[in-house]
Amino acid sequence: MSRPLIQPPARPLIWLALDGVGHPQDAPPGSVWDTALPTLRPLVDAGLTLDAALGVPGLPQSGTGQACWLTGQDAVRLMGEHFGPQPGPTLRRLLDQWSLPVRLGRAGGRVALANFYPPAYFAAQAEQASRGRSRAGCFPHSVLSAGLPLNPPDLPPVPPTLGLNYTAPWQPQWPLDNLTRLGAELAQAARAGTYDLVMLDLWLSDAIGHSGAQPLPEPSLQAGREYLRRVDTLLAGALDAGAAAVISSDHGNLEDLSVRRHTRARVPLAWSGVPAPGRLTDVVQAGAWLADMWGLPAPPDL
Repeated sequence: MSRPLIQPPARPLIWLALDGVGHPQDAPPGSVWDTALPTLRPLVDAGLTLDAALGVPGLPQSGTGQACWLTGQDAVRLMGEHFGPQPGPTLRRLLDQWSLPVRLGRAGGRVALANFYPPAYFAAQAEQASRGRSRAGCFPHSVLSAGLPLNPPDLPPVPPTLGLNYTAPWQPQWPLDNLTRLGAELAQAARAGTYDLVMLDLWLSDAIGHSGAQPLPEPSLQAGREYLRRVDTLLAGALDAGAAAVISSDHGNLEDLSVRRHTRARVPLAWSGVPAPGRLTDVVQAGAWLADMWGLPAPPDL
């Protein structure tokens, strides 16, 4: 089958979509960013700071924030407010039509979400569906809307906890070296499977961020720093194995553990191995840039 993509990438792109990590420029002193991140931090510092609030009062949320990234459309304006964590009917309709997995699939591209979903996740989703509800986040919803499976069999499964326990105090279950190997395996499998885009929905950062308090909780700070070190290690393994990468975030949270809620911090956009974007100022423009990387036509205005 021919591949009608206008601009197929020279190598597979791995998108590390952080959840709830504001930019270090908007973090207080002594934040989670104050740790050794030899691969991630230089890319973040050389990248862009993006507005996630979009001129709307209130605190940015994952539902609308991730929908902006995935569609390049102003999902906050569509909703009239920040909304989340999971997309409701309005955002699901937007994702069904204009999310990057759906649009890449229409153009003949190959895309996957490399997150590992355990059996309990599918059981919980089935139970919610039996009540006529959906609790899937924007990333799994977009993949399913594109007719793609979760837990794709030809990619190594990546736990979004990156080897930490998923509940407080988030103790390490894996050594860091495992993440180096996993990043390399992910890049190699993506190339072997001729994937154009492999996504990672890295949500544990937001979960740790919601443990913020006064006085600042030391276990949360240490867990947040450890999680970013694991993102750094996974990224290094993937880049060393020849992948390109984009790193993003949907809203602020983890960068300021003195509060339990989300923040209005700007968020990072970083990249390696892809052409630098132009002058982008917010997450909507960044989502449009992602789609334009493959020459996908812009969707109509909302």
